[in-house]
Amino acid sequence: MKKDILGKCPICDGTIEVTEFKCCSCNSTISGRFRLNKFCQLPMDQLEFADIFIKNRGNIKEIEKELGISYPTVKGKLDSLIESLGYKNQANYNPNKNKEILEQLDRGEISSEEAIELLKN
Repeated sequence: MKKDILGKCPICDGTIEVTEFKCCSCNSTISGRFRLNKFCQLPMDQLEFADIFIKNRGNIKEIEKELGISYPTVKGKLDSLIESLGYKNQANYNPNKNKEILEQLDRGEISSEEAIELLKN
């Protein structure tokens, strides 16, 4: 019975190192010290989410439908996956914050220059 490669030790949660590969066709064995790629090190739930995300070509509406979850939940799962892969979440866009800045501008509480600077940040 074939099993997926474990990315973390099930006992101590340490890093797993692969030391041997065997070819199913010719029975050749390759020994050494091999690192797992970052996808192998993802927890199963994130790996499944990545699979669904790719299958749906990143279409969040389709992912919502398939998983039966809300838009914010999809975004949260995506942000978590991005972090787990070692990327900084570059989505600093906060629609509520931006809306508040525009409302302050509309009420005359801040200047247009201040609003532009706040929106840039």
